[in-house]
Amino acid sequence: MSANGILPDTRLTTLFDTGVIAADQPPADGQIQPASIDLRLGRQAYRLRASFLPGRGRTVAECLDSDLKMHTVDLEKGAVLETGCVYLAPLQERLSLPAGVTAMMNPKSSTGRIDVFTRVITDQGEVFDRAPEGYDGPLYAEISPCTFSVLVHEGDRLSQVRFRQGAHTPLRDVTVSVDLSGFEDGIVGYRARRHAGLVDLSKIGMHPASRFWEPLYAPDRRLILDPGEFYILASREAVTIGFDEAAEMAPIATEIGEFRAHYAGFFDPGFGTDEAGGTGSRAVLEVRGHDVPFLLEHGQAIARLVYEPMAEAPGRAYGQVSSNYQKQGLKLSKFFI
Repeated sequence: MSANGILPDTRLTTLFDTGVIAADQPPADGQIQPASIDLRLGRQAYRLRASFLPGRGRTVAECLDSDLKMHTVDLEKGAVLETGCVYLAPLQERLSLPAGVTAMMNPKSSTGRIDVFTRVITDQGEVFDRAPEGYDGPLYAEISPCTFSVLVHEGDRLSQVRFRQGAHTPLRDVTVSVDLSGFEDGIVGYRARRHAGLVDLSKIGMHPASRFWEPLYAPDRRLILDPGEFYILASREAVTIGFDEAAEMAPIATEIGEFRAHYAGFFDPGFGTDEAGGTGSRAVLEVRGHDVPFLLEHGQAIARLVYEPMAEAPGRAYGQVSSNYQKQGLKLSKFFI
């Protein structure tokens, strides 16, 4: 096992004890995953005119002037974040990274599957979803619901963070293709319904899927992606992440086609493995069409998985802790039934 790589749950717990991660509240049950930590929303959010990056020499707070910040939203009792709007929410967690350790953020799978575009911003940040070694400061979640308006509360977890010790050293790249042969009842995917109801993030498994999603069929194993529409599809290949590795799905590969595949890109060690009860797990693909209609065919390459080593094996792998997507096929977010 490499001394460098992604830090496992056993090391993540100590980050709270040593002050690398500080939070308003102690870690919640299930917040620490095999190779990541869920990030919790604070008590308020700001409705913004536009997305932004602070850039070198400026804090996020310094950027929130009256021209950018429109009003404040109270999350303590819950608030609706509207489709097509941009919000910024201070997170409960803040970082004080030591030398040699960097942090990477991504939306959680359940967030990406409801088409809520979420990115994390740091003070002096010049890119999204990254904190360099030595970073000492707060974290903010930029939240933009693209299809469904969502009801969120203080403490909700839309994003997650991974910590890498040492340089990024990919083990291998694996291309995955789309399965349009048909899953249960011949369904190949789902298209989000426009003008659907509200998704309450506190209600797991309580939203009727038929009110939010239209099932798709492809009798000829071909599917046209319409510009601006959001789809849930699945990979043809089963995906396996060993206990000594983690993976991230590249969010977009322009050479593959006119669409974005996958907002939420982290795969924990143990995903899809026999030992963790995940044999046959597929990668679920969150797909948004770009500027022109695009024809997908069964078996067409759609995304890439980039594997990298864990610094140590996790204490418990994915599937050995509470998990919603182990052994998944074509699966909607956990909020739907």
